Amino acid sequence: MAQIYKIYMNESQLILADFLPKKLSNVQTIGLQDIDLEKLFQASKQKTTKGITYLYIHPDVTKVFKSVLQKPEIIKAAGGLVKNGEGEYLFIHRLGKWDLPKGKVENNEKMKEAAIREVEEECGIRINYMGSKLQTTYHTYMMRGKFVLKQTNWYEMGVNKSPKLIPQTEEDITDARWIDKDDFDMVLENTYPLISQIMKDI
Repeated sequence: MAQIYKIYMNESQLILADFLPKKLSNVQTIGLQDIDLEKLFQASKQKTTKGITYLYIHPDVTKVFKSVLQKPEIIKAAGGLVKNGEGEYLFIHRLGKWDLPKGKVENNEKMKEAAIREVEEECGIRINYMGSKLQTTYHTYMMRGKFVLKQTNWYEMGVNKSPKLIPQTEEDITDARWIDKDDFDMVLENTYPLISQIMKDI
């Protein structure tokens, strides 16, 4: 089975695959010696290299991916793609962009438990249904001057009817909203590439 791994860095991304993916734009193929996540992350902030897709193809790409994960500090997080009884999806507005509810996994906490807890805390709702894991995403950022890689497990979730949402303002969430698929354009215009990818898979 074909393998592909993506690591998001601001507007750029690093793709590791064992085949040539289709429909990629602004691609730059790189060698194994060029896979330094922190350097690529810093480059993603520059205007000249913003939005580049770095591509590395290797027959044993899983091994390469595991070696890439050895270097940075990894923060584990979990979140949910929540659907209500009306078929709408839950989005939050945080730090000026649309996002999906998620948060850090606490010590001795299972990923699924963390995902439910974070969604419930950030949006003031009770999850009625827990589905399967949708995917695992990776993105890089600086935290208190330190370069980190966040690994997030995303789960399918559901609630009955259409409960009122209470955004967790102390987590910088200014809005929480049920959004119909027909209105996804509003989110896609102002979100992160990683969230766009999850939405495309819906």
